[in-house]
Amino acid sequence: MAISLRLSNDDALLIKNYAKLHNLSISELFRQAVMEKIENEFDIAAFNNAMEEYRNDSETYSLDEVEKELGLI
Repeated sequence: MAISLRLSNDDALLIKNYAKLHNLSISELFRQAVMEKIENEFDIAAFNNAMEEYRNDSETYSLDEVEKELGLI
């Protein structure tokens, strides 16, 4: 799939030089940047969900308690 972007000359030059510095094609640089952005948003959403669950039930267990419960010790 092809995607096009409109960039100022300064932005285009910065991106081109950054990609060259890191030995990446511009396509690979953009793919990595977008994928990282998406992954970060998923991680933030997962964190927020976990914190909400913790706020609703803040009971915690020590490592020893978890190992014992799972029959690991």
